[in-house]
Amino acid sequence: MTIEIVLLCIVSFFAGFIDSIVGGGGLLQTPAMLIILPQYPIATLFGTTKIPSISGTSFAAFRYSQHVRINVRLLAFIITAAFCGAILGAYCISIIDSSAIKPVILALLVATGIYTYSKKNFGLHEEKNHSALRQVITGLIFGFVIGFYDGLIGPGTGTFLILAFISFLGYDFLHSSAYAKYVNVATNLAAIIYFAGTNHILYQFAIPMAIFNLAGSFLGTRLALLRGNRFIRIFFLVVVFGTILRFAYDVFFKG
Repeated sequence: MTIEIVLLCIVSFFAGFIDSIVGGGGLLQTPAMLIILPQYPIATLFGTTKIPSISGTSFAAFRYSQHVRINVRLLAFIITAAFCGAILGAYCISIIDSSAIKPVILALLVATGIYTYSKKNFGLHEEKNHSALRQVITGLIFGFVIGFYDGLIGPGTGTFLILAFISFLGYDFLHSSAYAKYVNVATNLAAIIYFAGTNHILYQFAIPMAIFNLAGSFLGTRLALLRGNRFIRIFFLVVVFGTILRFAYDVFFKG
């Protein structure tokens, strides 16, 4: 038991570090849970990871809010949609075969990586030319869809949120990362409510992992704020590449 907690706490620290910058901490945390605690149901392991995830993400959201101006009205709409999507996704995890969705996600990730790499200025400057109504409608759509994905599958949610804020709303990497953290807190909270209500959280693992995830988030957020958009862009590409490898393995070797 002690060795398992130590290993999971180490993984959670690095997950918090990665997640606070560009999302994708679940790429480390979720597989680690599956490998280290194979005796538990998948839903229980997914539910357990949400506690450390919300810990680090909440801290990152708070830190970003001290340095980045937030459109609270727009964020409220997106958070509401993401929360509802995540509740539905958490419910559907037991009735939908997520392996059928992964090839589509893999294709989107490859396209994302190619586009971000080829467009050197992608996410480096703000380009907001949308009306307030269009921003709200767009945010409601991608908020619900990504929230559903987070409740159903999880890993890479923060990365997809950052991509959505840049691509659809024209924010730069720093602002997108800040907004993504708030939305990710909502999706994690929705999943926690569902999984806690169905007794799918192992608190003896979740609480110490949350402390280490918070420490990783502190370091990652500080580094992102100091280094700015170009650093976040590079980190984003690295995480997208790692996400591609993860889903490619699931699609071609585990399928």
